[in-house]
Amino acid sequence: MAEREKLLEIKNLKQYFNVGKPNMVKAIDGISFDIYKGETLGLVGESGCGKSTTGRTIIRLYNATDGEVIFDGENVHGTKNRKQLKDFNRKMQMIFQDPYASLNPRLKVMDIIAEGIDIHGLAKTPKERAERVYSLLETVGLNREHANRYPHEFSGGQRQRIGIARALAVKPEFIIADEPISALDVSIQAQVVNLLKKLQIEHGLTYLFIAHDLSMVKYISDRIGVMYFGKLVELAPSDDLYSNPIHPYTQSLLSAIPLPDPESERIRKRIIYNPNIHNYSENDDVKMREVRPGHFVNCSEKEVKQYQQLYKQ
Repeated sequence: MAEREKLLEIKNLKQYFNVGKPNMVKAIDGISFDIYKGETLGLVGESGCGKSTTGRTIIRLYNATDGEVIFDGENVHGTKNRKQLKDFNRKMQMIFQDPYASLNPRLKVMDIIAEGIDIHGLAKTPKERAERVYSLLETVGLNREHANRYPHEFSGGQRQRIGIARALAVKPEFIIADEPISALDVSIQAQVVNLLKKLQIEHGLTYLFIAHDLSMVKYISDRIGVMYFGKLVELAPSDDLYSNPIHPYTQSLLSAIPLPDPESERIRKRIIYNPNIHNYSENDDVKMREVRPGHFVNCSEKEVKQYQQLYKQ
């Protein structure tokens, strides 16, 4: 098989807030991973672990403290002029977590979706602009009559579809979906995820799917990265991660998934993660290591041998 083509390379990315002050926060602390064209990489972890900050730093809503984000061979955080930034913003788009807060309440849906079309000059006439918006609305399961309404007239699921249409308007290559379903009802969550999968096939999209709903992440993702306190602790193909979680934090996270069977749920045992079990010394070189092909774990050289033995069992 030909080697897959990398679309995005994250190299030792750091995002610190309040640098130099006593309350400095290391929201992202030196993470590295790749995303390949056409795949969905899921990013999971508990609230506050740095998932959303990672997405916002990649798309340059935040300027990185250190590290590189290489997109299509170019460093996103390198010095760019306005035209270069504009071209980059067209290739990479974001779907935000809160469908209520991410849409301008003063604009009609027509103008919300067409904003990117206007900025990048993708429609020559008002008629072409309107037709593109109508087509996008139908693509995400809405209809053209919705174009003349305001955001407050829609349900949460419909608003998130408008957000997806807005992201698609400039024909991006890569979309960061930042917890796009967490504010929605369970029945609507499945509809939105199925829509994202359908759009990925039709438009050849690549996704970074950020979420804390582990069952939904498994459904949509090809590979999954697990974050803990600003660090990536495990990265593996989704089936492999769920059947063979290696890092103790991943095991703890997966043990928290509720089961739909009352009998199984009654006897389910939670695994509590204690970071002190690693007992690292100053001399330990803790980094992402390949425990088996394609399965990476953040560990010391001593731990990697233990994890490989664990995997064989």
